[in-house]
Amino acid sequence: MSWIKEIAPAEAAGKLGEIYAELEKKRGKVSNILQVHSLRPEAMVAHLTLYMDLLFAPGGLSRKQREMIAVVASRGNGCDYCVAHHREALARYVSDTGLLDAIAVDYTTAELNPADRALADYAFKLTKTPSAMRAEDVEQLRAVGFADADILLADLITAYFNFVNRIALGLGVHFNAEEMSGYKV
Repeated sequence: MSWIKEIAPAEAAGKLGEIYAELEKKRGKVSNILQVHSLRPEAMVAHLTLYMDLLFAPGGLSRKQREMIAVVASRGNGCDYCVAHHREALARYVSDTGLLDAIAVDYTTAELNPADRALADYAFKLTKTPSAMRAEDVEQLRAVGFADADILLADLITAYFNFVNRIALGLGVHFNAEEMSGYKV
C-alpha cells in the first residue's frame, strides 16, 4: 500500500488496534492514507482529528466547497490518491459528472459560481505559489461574500491537503477500486 512498512488492521494490537477498530466503526474501513501512519498511531489520531474538524465541523463553507478545495489543491500537487478520494466525496454534492471531471482535471474549465471560483483560485494559488499570496487574494474572497472565518477555513483546508498530498506522494500511498469503496459518509 506504500513504500514503507505498515501494520494492517488485522495485525494491529494495543493502541493501534483500538484506533483501527474505532475507524472501522465510524468510517467503515481504514484508508490507506491513515494506515501509512501505523508506525506512529498518535500522529494518525492527530491527523484524523484535524481532518474531521476541517471537513466536517460546522462553518461557513459547505461540504461541497470543502471537497472542491481538497480536489483543486490535490490536483495542483499531482496527488491522484487524494484527487480520487475527494472527487468521490464531491460527487455526493455535485451530480453533474462533467462538472466533477472538470474540477478534478482542470478546475479553470469548470462552470463555477463566483464564490466557488474564488475559493478554487485561492486554493490553487496557495498550493502552487504560496509565496505569491497577497492581501488581494483574501480581498477577492471577501468580495464574493466570505467572512474572515470562512477564509481561514479555506486556507486551513488548502494547507491540510498540501500536507496530506506530501504524505501520500512521499511515501507512495496508492489506491485501487477496493480501497476507494466502502466508506461511511
